[in-house]
Amino acid sequence: MLQRNQLVHFHSPQTYAKPQIALLSGLCALLISAGCSSAPPSPTAQTEAEPPPSNIALVSEAGWDTPAIKTLDTQSSGIWAIALNPSQTLLAAASNDNTVQLWDLATGELVQTLTGHTDAVLSVAFSPDGEQLASSSKDQTIRQWQVDTGELTRTINASTKPVRSVVFSPDGATLINSSWDNTIKTWDAATGDLITTMEGHSEGIFAVAVSPDGKTIASVSQDQTVKLWDLATGAIVETLSGHTDNVRAVAFSPDGTWLATGGADNEIKLWDMESKALVRSLTDHTGHINTVAFSPDGTALLSGAEDKTIKLWNVEDGTVVQTLEGSTGGINSIAITQDSAMLVSGSGAEDGAIRIWLP
Repeated sequence: MLQRNQLVHFHSPQTYAKPQIALLSGLCALLISAGCSSAPPSPTAQTEAEPPPSNIALVSEAGWDTPAIKTLDTQSSGIWAIALNPSQTLLAAASNDNTVQLWDLATGELVQTLTGHTDAVLSVAFSPDGEQLASSSKDQTIRQWQVDTGELTRTINASTKPVRSVVFSPDGATLINSSWDNTIKTWDAATGDLITTMEGHSEGIFAVAVSPDGKTIASVSQDQTVKLWDLATGAIVETLSGHTDNVRAVAFSPDGTWLATGGADNEIKLWDMESKALVRSLTDHTGHINTVAFSPDGTALLSGAEDKTIKLWNVEDGTVVQTLEGSTGGINSIAITQDSAMLVSGSGAEDGAIRIWLP
């Protein structure tokens, strides 16, 4: 079983290390429930518009102790994406070795390796009921798997180019993917039938996210724009401009009031989803930003980048609360458990690791 104050690190066989790592506070302690008054802007947060009124919680600045590190073997040259199942018992990892790995989150043991893709797996997503897993790949397909058996239930030939990301709609009825063919497609999750093809980006689309109410898709692209789409009709609702290089990461806050995007301009941008206005730019990373994720209560934002760090931000004022170091590869993906007690990260080719961060 995992012990408290342990950072579990799935990578090379039977190796152990104890590097000096600066850690963010335990997420449970970080998110103190208290109404937040206006705070002075951070020098690293460029404010473009006033944020909407909120009761966003204060964030503690207390740090974690340096953890012990255990290293296990993933047999992977890189982890492109990770996802947690709804019950927070399984971790899925999209691997550069053409497989999907399923890990027991409590024991750190590899449960299953799902084979079938013929090129690197770029994205993974659990269905809302946790029974299905979808994966997308450079092999131009989406594959659906039965989680309890590992059975491949469906292969969707989704594109003529790599399928960069795949997500489920909140009701589990629809799969949404983005591709290097500049399109977003929606699919019936029960039959695999194509529903809609959305065109509007002029270059490849890195990622998509769906709003918590299931009405809006957000997409980020090499064309430096963020687009909002009506999921039901496939129509473009808004194009958000502000990034100065390709945009790689996107996430809605749990209540849908914020959208976070991250790009190769090393910036994170926070957008107000009511006004569609850019609220602020967060500029403390020194490498391309690959992943962003909100804490379950929406008070904190985590980001992972090519600078090999994870940063924790206070959403209220845009300040950096702490920087998490220790990876030897760029951070490609991060996920947070619903109780905010655990952070999981997946790293790129130089590292090829999954880390589970515990307070």
